[in-house]
Amino acid sequence: MTMPSTIAIDGPAASGKSTIGALLAERLGYVYFDTGVMYRAVTWVALQRGIPVEDEAAVTRLSECLTMEVTRPTVDDGRQYTVYADGEDVTWDLRRSAVNEYVSPVSAYPGVRRSLVAQQRRIARQGAIVMVGRDIGTVVLPDADLKIYLDATVDERAWRRYVEVFERRTSRRPERGSDVDGEYSSIREALARRDHIDSTRGDSPLRPAEDAVLIDTTDMAVGEVLSHVLALVEARDCPA
Repeated sequence: MTMPSTIAIDGPAASGKSTIGALLAERLGYVYFDTGVMYRAVTWVALQRGIPVEDEAAVTRLSECLTMEVTRPTVDDGRQYTVYADGEDVTWDLRRSAVNEYVSPVSAYPGVRRSLVAQQRRIARQGAIVMVGRDIGTVVLPDADLKIYLDATVDERAWRRYVEVFERRTSRRPERGSDVDGEYSSIREALARRDHIDSTRGDSPLRPAEDAVLIDTTDMAVGEVLSHVLALVEARDCPA
């Protein structure tokens, strides 16, 4: 028996996919790949170049021509990876509010998804990979050895994203339930809007694969989730 070669982790924004995916890959010695950064990179570059995000044809052409590279962290600033778009480090730009606002419409374009899914599948062929996104188990890697779907309430997910932004800006953690300048409320509204767009889009809607293991992380610490997932990996050994 051998360990699962391809592990797919899906779920909505701030459900813990990136954190758990990165920790799992590190523990197993696998490649960690968050496919969402590709859609964010296309969105950010479109905004920077003045390409209207509502122009589906133009954004699709951009996704087909843009050279993207995702590597291990090149700077010790808390990042999980470094993202290059046409040679430029755009890692933290991908978390800007403008990207949060427009990434769902961009990622819903069929042409954008086709061009990026093709790249994602090529990367997955190397094996020993933990791939994270919103349609990995259903579309990108339907034959993945192990499929996991992480979820949490929108309130909890918004709070996690708010803490992330607040800590990066102030180097301290906000008190539970705080809402500086209405920032938490704005983040929650954006997440709820993105959930709706992602789950109702016609092409590759956000949903668990039929054979995915569902984990509600609302009341779970990171260590608890990781232990649960590691147990699933060990239990899902595949024939050599």
